[in-house]
Amino acid sequence: MVSPERLDAMQGRWVRLLATWGVAPADAYPVFDRLVATYAEPHRHYHTLEHLGEVFRVVGRLGGTPAVELAVWFHDAVYDPRAADNEARSADLVGEWLTPLGLPPGVLRRAAELVRSTAHLSTESTPSDAEVLALRDADLAILGASEVRYRRYAADIRREYAQVSDADYWQGRVAVLEAFLRRNAIFHHPLMAAEGENAARRNLLAERAELVG
Repeated sequence: MVSPERLDAMQGRWVRLLATWGVAPADAYPVFDRLVATYAEPHRHYHTLEHLGEVFRVVGRLGGTPAVELAVWFHDAVYDPRAADNEARSADLVGEWLTPLGLPPGVLRRAAELVRSTAHLSTESTPSDAEVLALRDADLAILGASEVRYRRYAADIRREYAQVSDADYWQGRVAVLEAFLRRNAIFHHPLMAAEGENAARRNLLAERAELVG
């Protein structure tokens, strides 16, 4: 649950971002309301406005650009735990919702590309694109969070898959954890690598041990 004060701050952030491309606040508000509604869907427990705020805090430290910030807003706009195309569908909303506001087509294409890049299990190589690198590492920053925050994240992910049996969930979740653990590096930005890599591996190993134990 995001407090009214934090929601107001997020709305202000959205308005300031769209002002970069000359969008008036009155025109920016309706899309903000649509985004808030998506992140507040009842089946979401981790992929919420809280997650969005956490990503913004990290992106700010990694040198996020306006295109990256726009991608953050949309990167989980579609979240269906049963689907495999959430990133692609979220990317489609960038153009669908923002083209009527007059944002430059090149900006919309770039933001959509960045949203698609958050399909993290598609690759483990270090991105050569600085914007992709910043967005991906910020989105994965939860893996290197404190033990208490990570455990709440893991529990919230399980709640999002409430329709899945324990046996099936354990099998799928362990596969995800092991895929990350096999990577040479979970984080690629020097700041995230220094601050989060060891903590992320501890958290992933601890969750894996709990699931298989």
